[in-house]
Amino acid sequence: MFGMSTRTRTTEERRHEIVRVARATGSVDVTALAAELGVAKETVRRDLRALEDHGLVRRTHGGAYPVESAGFETTLAFRATSHVPEKRRIASAAVELLGDAETVFVDEGFTPQLIAEALPRDRPLTVVTASLPVAGALAEAGDTSVLLLGGRVRSGTLATVDHWTTKMLAGFVIDLAYIGANGISREHGLTTPDPAVSEVKAQAVRAARRTVFAGAHTKFGAVSFCRFAEVGALEAIVTSTLLPSAEAHRYSLLGPQIIRV
Repeated sequence: MFGMSTRTRTTEERRHEIVRVARATGSVDVTALAAELGVAKETVRRDLRALEDHGLVRRTHGGAYPVESAGFETTLAFRATSHVPEKRRIASAAVELLGDAETVFVDEGFTPQLIAEALPRDRPLTVVTASLPVAGALAEAGDTSVLLLGGRVRSGTLATVDHWTTKMLAGFVIDLAYIGANGISREHGLTTPDPAVSEVKAQAVRAARRTVFAGAHTKFGAVSFCRFAEVGALEAIVTSTLLPSAEAHRYSLLGPQIIRV
């Protein structure tokens, strides 16, 4: 009996360490973990399967990366170093969906920030955002008028939240909203870890005539704490070809156009 409890505790400690490393570095590798922890690769794979079942990591070929949750969220600075070429392609493709929109909501996050930077500068646009970096990126843009939503500024993402933000947003009718999320799944829709952020995103979707989700392939199948929109509420999803075509097709059956770049 004593041996069993010791083994269980060791397993829990090992899995806790795997999650810690994944969150600190952005991903983990099976081979490196096995060497570092002094266990077999199959043991690490078993640990990763268990952690995935608990929604803490997503497995990849040869490793895993952390899922953002109520207790863990990556910072904007970290996101600016992760999958950057992919996110730039996605942002460029998302801007091509602008159409004749004159008023645009740009969400917080690194991919939406890239979208803001790629917006045309040669036509009148009004951009509504809760993101300080987005507002800063567009403040000097010729024909672009920027409305920064007021509220409490969250550290890490540098975006405003709470009732001031949602109340101001509720007063607008917006042509197009570019929305980000920490996770998107067919079953649970679009999710994010923080309830305050979720409220702002939900209000943006309500305020917009058209909504486009833009995000890297790693967002798909990930589920975070707070659901703010269904997949069917989206006009389009813009991601990369790293999302398999079969999976993209399954999302398209829920309504949105899927664009893979």
